Amino acid sequence: MPGRALGSALLACLLATAAAAEPSVSPRDGWSVTATTKNYQQLVDDLKSAVKANGLIVVTQAGPTQAAKNRGIDIPGNRVIGVYNNDFAVRVLATSTAAMIEAPIRFYVTENTDGSATLSYKTPSFVFAPYADEGGSELTAIAQELDARFAAIAQAAAR
Repeated sequence: MPGRALGSALLACLLATAAAAEPSVSPRDGWSVTATTKNYQQLVDDLKSAVKANGLIVVTQAGPTQAAKNRGIDIPGNRVIGVYNNDFAVRVLATSTAAMIEAPIRFYVTENTDGSATLSYKTPSFVFAPYADEGGSELTAIAQELDARFAAIAQAAAR
């Protein structure tokens, strides 16, 4: 019986660990969601480095975590980081003025209950899809180019 109790306890621990490691954002259509083992601040820092290394620029950052803390409210880490560059802006504008409302395209870093963090983003192809009729094949090609760059950024930041 002691072996059975130990096995049951081990199984309970494994199930609890697996449940705690679930990403804070659920996968959905048009999104890339990657749970990592990194803590929130490390993922934010690594994301910024990966953005720069892949030729984009952090244009905006926003999140409620610090403001909530200043108000005495403790919430998990939560940051939206908008990235882009002028080359993509000029190229998108040449295809669709309306599509520029989507720039910068954002990454989303969220803290999980176990202290790890999740990196999410809407793929650029998904973001620009509503403008495909206006922007044509050139906008579609730009979005696909950005898809590859965003995937490379996410992969570098998450490892």
